[in-house]
Formats: sequence, C-alpha cells, structure tokens
Amino acid sequence: MDKPSIAIEVVYALAERQKLLRLSVPTGTTVREAALRSGMQQFFPELDLSQAPLGIFGKAVGKPEERVLEEGERVEIYRPLIADPKEVRKQRAAKAKAREEGEESS
Repeated sequence: MDKPSIAIEVVYALAERQKLLRLSVPTGTTVREAALRSGMQQFFPELDLSQAPLGIFGKAVGKPEERVLEEGERVEIYRPLIADPKEVRKQRAAKAKAREEGEESS
C-alpha cells in the first residue's frame, strides 16, 4: 500500500522572477527533502538545494533536515544576503548623522 501523502508548496524568488511549485510528498517528508524533490534547480541551475537556507511561511527553519512538513505548508528557499542588514542600518544612521551635523554648522 502507498504511503499517505500531503500537499505542499515550494517557492523560490529572484528580484526579476519567481517560481512556485505545488507538490504531493509522502507524509514524513522533511523541509530539506521537499526542496530537493521539488526540481527547482531545473528552473534555477545556480541553486544548491543541499545547502540553501530554508523556511516555512516566512520563518527560517534551523534544522530543515529534521523538521517534518505538515499538510499545506509552503517551503521557502532563501537566497544569500547581498548585504548584512545590520551593516546597512549602521551606514544609513551614519549618513543621517553626518547630514544633521552639516545642517547645524550652516
């Protein structure tokens, strides 16, 4: 007898395009297994699904090899960050401070 299955989605997005795939996977499938089963690499050959950070509905999954999926969940494949958000905020604050100091001396 076939193992029961669940319906899930796997999604990946770049700035200019995205892909959402609906899959039926066996009950007990992990987040990482679902990403690997999705075939997303045929649409985005640069993807390394064995190492890519993964999440479910906007929340990162710390151990995708252990987290078992439930019916209807959406696995998200995350891109590496281009810039560290903390560093970007620091730079923005420094520029704002420099502008304020420049306005005060005028």
